Amino acid sequence: MIAPLRPGVTPAHSPVIETERLRLRQWQGSDMAPYTAMLSDPGTARFITVDGKPVIDEMTGWRHTVVMAGHWVIHGAGMFVVEEKSSGQFAGRVGPWRPPGWPGFEVGWGIAKEFRGKGYAVEAARASINWSFATYDIDRIVHCIDCENVGSQGVARKLGAKTEGEIELFGHVADLWVTHRATWQG
Repeated sequence: MIAPLRPGVTPAHSPVIETERLRLRQWQGSDMAPYTAMLSDPGTARFITVDGKPVIDEMTGWRHTVVMAGHWVIHGAGMFVVEEKSSGQFAGRVGPWRPPGWPGFEVGWGIAKEFRGKGYAVEAARASINWSFATYDIDRIVHCIDCENVGSQGVARKLGAKTEGEIELFGHVADLWVTHRATWQG
């Protein structure tokens, strides 16, 4: 478990969150190809992959996908697939994330290049933060954002998060943005 559950909460095995335009759901085998395609974009990979390099082969894409799905199995939560309701297409991933050594319970986001500029990252992250605060007994959620990732910084600002210091993330300096339960406007 990545954080203690709130009193009286029983975790759903495969929660689905619906927003006006998006469906946040569990990972499926059919997500491997579009997730690999998302990570093949150098601008996306720069801030999402551990080494900052694009994913250029099926095996590496498979590994990235099973890490996302496996986080759910091991921790009872993880990043959701973001699916555009109108098309049913894979649009990205968003949600809780806490690998070993992470600076706290994170809600992170990554939207495929072709779906950016529509507000999907903010919409999906807001829903995921709401779900996380409703599910887990936590007072804050972090967002680890590379200092050069202007797009994600904009999402964090729209969510009302504030920077509270710097961390090292995969060998790069990153800002630690924080959303506090007490001030969350979900």
